[in-house]
Amino acid sequence: MLRFKILASVVPLAMVALFARGELLPGSRPCIEVGDTALQIAVLPWQAQLHVSFTDDPSRATVRVQISDSSDAADFTVIDDIDEAEAGACESNKVPQLVAISRSPEPSEPVIYLSPDGPADYRIFVSSKTFSTQEAAALIVGASGGHRRLQAASL
Repeated sequence: MLRFKILASVVPLAMVALFARGELLPGSRPCIEVGDTALQIAVLPWQAQLHVSFTDDPSRATVRVQISDSSDAADFTVIDDIDEAEAGACESNKVPQLVAISRSPEPSEPVIYLSPDGPADYRIFVSSKTFSTQEAAALIVGASGGHRRLQAASL
């Protein structure tokens, strides 16, 4: 009976530890390096330093991202033909800034309008098995600190 009590108390603690570290879902997450900064999609929303959300209404957007038909016309391109991200592909000496995609945005967080049509603050091209267009848009907006290109350039 004592063994069962110990087991019953250890299992919940182990689950809490896994959730706290965000390692319950194994595998790599989309990650990019911009300069000496790494940005990565967060597994758990409370770990992220930046939250972004998406809208279908261009009037609600704070940042517009156009899905480009070619890599030549894009500001940010993701092309891969692998099933899993390469180990160590986004390793730097710094801890990556985590970006979460939120369903309910706060007023201060960027709201992204993702569309194949312009005008746009950023243009992306994604042909990937590991990145979705939403993840790529979230990371490129996160790399700018959540600002529009013109605002980010004037800072």
